[in-house]
Amino acid sequence: MKLSYNKLWKRLIDLDWTKEDLRKKTKISSTTLAKLNRGDIVTTDSLLRICEVLSCDLNDIVETVHEDLAEPTTRNDGKLAD
Repeated sequence: MKLSYNKLWKRLIDLDWTKEDLRKKTKISSTTLAKLNRGDIVTTDSLLRICEVLSCDLNDIVETVHEDLAEPTTRNDGKLAD
């Protein structure tokens, strides 16, 4: 199972914020922002700070994705990735 922060990125677009705006307003580190960009796990504290600044709940910015249900990815040559 993986985490997806697509809801967070969509919310930032709606607010016309950059990821750097989010980092500054929530006071999360650049390392945490990089983890979010990669879809890595970050601390609950960081996610709650984001929720506080955005006035939302966790399920408004993050969702779980079951890897076996995820869409297959393709390589640059159009073939399915392993």
